[in-house]
Amino acid sequence: MDIKNAQIVVDDWIKNHGVRYFNELTNMAQLTEEVGEVARIIARRYGEQSEKESDKDKDLGEELADVLFVVLCLANQTGVDLQAVFDKRMDKKAKRDHDRHHNNQKLK
Repeated sequence: MDIKNAQIVVDDWIKNHGVRYFNELTNMAQLTEEVGEVARIIARRYGEQSEKESDKDKDLGEELADVLFVVLCLANQTGVDLQAVFDKRMDKKAKRDHDRHHNNQKLK
């Protein structure tokens, strides 16, 4: 599924299962919360903190999907075509960063 279709799927879900989009500020707070859950898993599973027993069953993929869902909600409610801006951004990054990363001694 491409990003444009993902935005449509989320919008359809909101229309069929939700009452409406939460306002932008609420969704920003929700996004922060979801990113925090991703950070907790990564810090404890891949970082130096020990993983609590209650965190061992948490699924990183599901938490990343929650982040994506809220990002798509924010894009929909603010009129952002994420497919278009993502494609533009990737093109810019490819042109700007190709040689930079290949020539970065820290990445060798």
